Amino acid sequence: MSHSVSYAPARAPLPDHEQKQAALSYLNEAWAEARHDGVDGDCLAQASLFAAFAELVGTYGEDAVAKFVEGFPGRIRNGEFSVTLARQ
Repeated sequence: MSHSVSYAPARAPLPDHEQKQAALSYLNEAWAEARHDGVDGDCLAQASLFAAFAELVGTYGEDAVAKFVEGFPGRIRNGEFSVTLARQ
């Protein structure tokens, strides 16, 4: 006996900037849920950095990731990762 199986067509991949926006949304939701459950922000940050660097190293290798992070001190000092609150 033969069964016909119907599959939905695969979606085309999202453009890179849309994937990054979606990823950030997922991470913000997970972060909020963890904070709600009592996980400390510093622990979340360190675990997130570990997971991110482990993924990057697995994808690009240690040397490439080490070179990538060499620019972080200047980027951090220039406020690239600072969240500024709008003041009225």
